[in-house]
Amino acid sequence: MQNNTKWDEELALIAAFFDKTPLEKSIKWGAEVFTYNGKNVVSYGGFKDYFTIWFYNGVFLEDPFKVLVNAQDGKTKSLRQWRFKSKNEIDENKILEYILEAIEIEKKGLKIKPDKFVPVPVPQLLENEFKKDNILKTAFEKLTPGKQKEYSIYINEAKQEATKHKRIEKIKPMIASGIGLNDKYK
Repeated sequence: MQNNTKWDEELALIAAFFDKTPLEKSIKWGAEVFTYNGKNVVSYGGFKDYFTIWFYNGVFLEDPFKVLVNAQDGKTKSLRQWRFKSKNEIDENKILEYILEAIEIEKKGLKIKPDKFVPVPVPQLLENEFKKDNILKTAFEKLTPGKQKEYSIYINEAKQEATKHKRIEKIKPMIASGIGLNDKYK
């Protein structure tokens, strides 16, 4: 993201704005994240067709300039992005206005409550693997319900049967090791 050299000049401009705020810089998920009292507030990065600033609790921003977008409708609940396609779109005053409002939101402690946990049935293909390998089944049962759900969704999201089988082969060693599908990102 921030390693995308296509937007170096633009990202350097945006990075300088964060220095004008009370935010603290840290590195999370391999990118610069700006925090307030240890809570994620804002970050930025470059992608193929645009560069962006994202606000972790952007859903609460007033958005007077109507610039914020939800990166993944139906999945992303709180995070909102402000996307740019050229250096000419960068307006320091507007950006700082949004950042300062995001800090105020963090001070107020506004958060979207997570959805109530709903377990996902274990896919039949994975159940079949458990019948062949009792150790794998026991390891899966020792995982938290959330980690079990991640694996079930991962398999169910595959459209082709061959992909589902490949995914099962990929996750079997992870399950046996007691590792969650997305642990490396946490």
